[in-house]
Amino acid sequence: MSPTAVQPLRRAILAALALPLLLTGCISLFPRDKPVQMYRFGGQIPAPSKASPPILVLKGATVFPPAAAGDRILTISGSQSAYIGGARWVAAASVLFDEALLRAFDAPGSPRLVERGEPLSGPSTLRLDVRAFEVRYPGPEAVVQVRAVLIRNQDRTLIADRMFEQKVPASENRQSAIVAAFDRAAGQAVADVRDWTAANAPAR
Repeated sequence: MSPTAVQPLRRAILAALALPLLLTGCISLFPRDKPVQMYRFGGQIPAPSKASPPILVLKGATVFPPAAAGDRILTISGSQSAYIGGARWVAAASVLFDEALLRAFDAPGSPRLVERGEPLSGPSTLRLDVRAFEVRYPGPEAVVQVRAVLIRNQDRTLIADRMFEQKVPASENRQSAIVAAFDRAAGQAVADVRDWTAANAPAR
């Protein structure tokens, strides 16, 4: 091979070897995805409306709608549903809701909510069916609907049941404002359930 033919070949080989290095150096110039914002709710729970006598209530299952049970924030507009992009709850919404419920019952003057596995018992069981946990448009507004049922443990008869609903408009159509509305709606909902339980659960 002639010296004149070797030079172009050598330049081609060097260029091929240098290409990965050039691409590595250029990666930072491409736009990056924005980090997902993580949120929680249940930090704003009103105090009991009045002090409850000492009552033990067993905590039954909390049923959540499948579309809203995970860590994504569900939105509803007419017959269409979607999740807010770039926003997540720090844990599954069903888990955060139960944590907020326990905090509500931990407030002084509240009935004692007994979880499964505790060496305690009570004359009744509280079961919750969360019917809606979503952002509704136009608005937007955070909507929390919960059906609470009290069952007498001795004979499995119904003591009382009630549907609770909280609708809290967001101050603006932004993630932080929507989450703040969720915080107030969920906090008031679990407080309503606690106060209703205190008024209806038997002491023995």
